[in-house]
Amino acid sequence: MKTRVLAGMSGGVDSSVAAWLLKEQGYDVVGVTMKVWPQDCISRAEDKCCGPQAIADARGVAHALGVPHYVVDEAGQFEKVVIDYFSKEYREGRTPNPCVMCNEKLKFGSLWEKARAIGAEYIATGHYAVIEHPPVGGAVLRKGLDLTKDQSYFLFSLRQEQLRRALTPLGGMTKMEIREIARGLGLKVAEKADSQEICFVPGNDYKAFLKSHLGEGEFHPGGIYDREGNFLGEHDGIEMFTVGQRKGLPGGGAAPRYVIDIDPATNRVTVGGAEDLASEEFEVERTTWHVECESLEAQVKIRYSHPGTAATITPLSPTRVKVRLHTPQKAVTPGQAAVFYAGDRVLGGGWICRQPALTS
Repeated sequence: MKTRVLAGMSGGVDSSVAAWLLKEQGYDVVGVTMKVWPQDCISRAEDKCCGPQAIADARGVAHALGVPHYVVDEAGQFEKVVIDYFSKEYREGRTPNPCVMCNEKLKFGSLWEKARAIGAEYIATGHYAVIEHPPVGGAVLRKGLDLTKDQSYFLFSLRQEQLRRALTPLGGMTKMEIREIARGLGLKVAEKADSQEICFVPGNDYKAFLKSHLGEGEFHPGGIYDREGNFLGEHDGIEMFTVGQRKGLPGGGAAPRYVIDIDPATNRVTVGGAEDLASEEFEVERTTWHVECESLEAQVKIRYSHPGTAATITPLSPTRVKVRLHTPQKAVTPGQAAVFYAGDRVLGGGWICRQPALTS
């Protein structure tokens, strides 16, 4: 009997080719698309993965591949564990990463209940990452072959029980190869553009989204100050700022100003020069480990687009570590994920904490 796998199908070229590859490898593939959009998102983002066009595209691909396809309604969970988290992080002066949360809590989380209900042993996605399943020991998460598309960063928080039942068939392939396969299969999604934005934020305008989702009265206004404590102006809400931001700040200085601290206790935004953005030490909380929790040397990515830098990781507790960067890095941003690597292997990662409040 074939091993059944639930293939998450977003309607894009990656997940479509992933489903085909699994079928070619002899799996019994069942395509599933999550309906995750809130009702007010439909009219604003019809072409996104939270829009109805994505479901239509996924259904068409499943039909072309000859695999069954189902739609599961995860809108309530998506609102609770992704959108509410997204809004709450900005309220707390942090910059969220909703893709990590969606992977952990939904795609490899609540979706597992659906997988078990249809008798599937694995969940598969179109992520550019490698998940190895050795006969002895735990699953191993590695970077995808195509480093320009690598998404291992977004999967760091998956627990071992999630990794052991996860398949990522695109991990050893390049984007060019995947599009060629889709063209050869005659799939209509072969030339579909990659999503470059947060799926539920139209136009990638998170400020407009927060105003719509929270309402104007839910923002936390306050003052903007320099490092010396001089008042520079008022702001309409700390939700409008992120560490490293340059736009929207009072002018008049001899050099550009950047946000270097956001204090949710006082609604105070502190700005400084480019030199004030550099950090060489910070703490990471809610850490997930894929190796034994111990002091180690590693490469650390402090955001998805970051190339990584050498650091010393020192555990403070099983879920909290101190990271000392060998070379100071700019805009170490609270709320973003810091992911630890040894070569291409993911060792673990967690969430960057806000540093102690700046004092004048």
